[in-house]
Amino acid sequence: MPAPAAPYLIDLAKLGAPDIGYISVAEGWPGAVPFAVKRVFWTYYTPESIVRGRHAHHRTEQVLVAVAGRITVTTEQADGLIQTVRLEDPRTGLYVPPHTWHTMQYSHSAVQLVLASQPYDAADYIRDYDEFRAVWRARAGGGGG
Repeated sequence: MPAPAAPYLIDLAKLGAPDIGYISVAEGWPGAVPFAVKRVFWTYYTPESIVRGRHAHHRTEQVLVAVAGRITVTTEQADGLIQTVRLEDPRTGLYVPPHTWHTMQYSHSAVQLVLASQPYDAADYIRDYDEFRAVWRARAGGGGG
């Protein structure tokens, strides 16, 4: 079984100039986004004390973008590798592959744009951390852990 993809930063196009403003573009594959976008949603006005996410997906790939404010994203992979990324530039996205546990914490002014590879499906979510670890152990062919 091939090694699962790891989260990574994506540089989105920045077109424009200081005197007229900018536009960033995230076009489907082959482009900045490594999948066809089938769902777009955004979060905003999230209190700074709230941690969102706390889940993984079986199939869905995502790119997270802080179009305003600051978002601190923590990801965990099956091998236990934990990464923390601070998104605060609207031309930078974070690719989050399937089977990656992730949490987000926001500045109050943050607006997060999410590009997703799949339409919403409640069955695609792994919301229990112990279940997430069990899914990875089974996928890796391992036992305890």
